[in-house]
Amino acid sequence: MLASIQQADGGYTARFERHLKHSVDQVWSVLTENDRLAEWFPQLRIDELCEGGLIKFDMQDGTFKELTITDLAMHSILGYTWGEDRVRFELYPEPEGCLLVLVEQLHKITGHTSKDLAGWHVCLDVIDALLSGRATGFRKEEWKTWHEQYVRILTPLGSADE
Repeated sequence: MLASIQQADGGYTARFERHLKHSVDQVWSVLTENDRLAEWFPQLRIDELCEGGLIKFDMQDGTFKELTITDLAMHSILGYTWGEDRVRFELYPEPEGCLLVLVEQLHKITGHTSKDLAGWHVCLDVIDALLSGRATGFRKEEWKTWHEQYVRILTPLGSADE
């Protein structure tokens, strides 16, 4: 399911929702434990899991960007900076698992926004696949498909694909 994109104060929000057949604890571990995090987003590493703590993004060129944890409620909320934007994961228990919500607060729509949204889309699918014991396969082709769809929905909002 595509993210819903809404205009908001100071920009836009992109909201992803996934009903997962996995417990809050299982999903939380994939979001916050570095060995599990590396399975779906190998460039990220949590240095200190606390409000004000840091997540390091490996730029793959010997440098790292520091992302600051802005919101943290153990086993429920993890929010952090993402450049000028903000990313927030929320977990809600459900009878057969949990609802995983990812909200990205977008300062503005740029030519790169469709790439980020396609990336988050694939990451959420990979999280579900990993927790379900399914192989995740080659992600680039999947990303291309979702990227095309995000370009289409963002174009009326003023984005130009790079």
